[in-house]
Amino acid sequence: MKTQSTIRRIVQFALLLVLGLGFSGHLHAQAKNLDKTGRALQGYDPVAFFTEGKPVKGQAEIYSTVNGANYFFANAANKAAFDKEPAKYEPQFGGFCAYGVSKGDLVKIEVDAFQIVDGRLLLQYDKSIRDKFNKDTNGNLKIADANWPTVSKKKPSTGWFD
Repeated sequence: MKTQSTIRRIVQFALLLVLGLGFSGHLHAQAKNLDKTGRALQGYDPVAFFTEGKPVKGQAEIYSTVNGANYFFANAANKAAFDKEPAKYEPQFGGFCAYGVSKGDLVKIEVDAFQIVDGRLLLQYDKSIRDKFNKDTNGNLKIADANWPTVSKKKPSTGWFD
């Protein structure tokens, strides 16, 4: 009798664990701008945007995987900085265009159209869209932040703006 009760409890615990993990994964699933291999930022080093002020290609042999995204680094020091504080260096809005998110869409980006705003890496569709975004940087960022929980569940669009 005691063995059956123990087995039943183990099965119940395992079932709850599986259901809980599946549900929590669903709650946290957000869109990420990745290529087919899971590479983020088109292979550019996320730390370099902050330290060098420009996009720098990462090396394939120096990488970290965070939340299903593979980030590549130009050097071991950048990897160490990222590994210590990934949230500090990960691009906002899953690496999609910040202006697009402010307009309710997931839009691809050009890495040269990046900017750092309040310590956050923002990417844009292109430099002209970055200029539109910057006509009201704080307002557009506030809208993008508010839109992100809903927009992050969408499929990416082609990225044409009016």
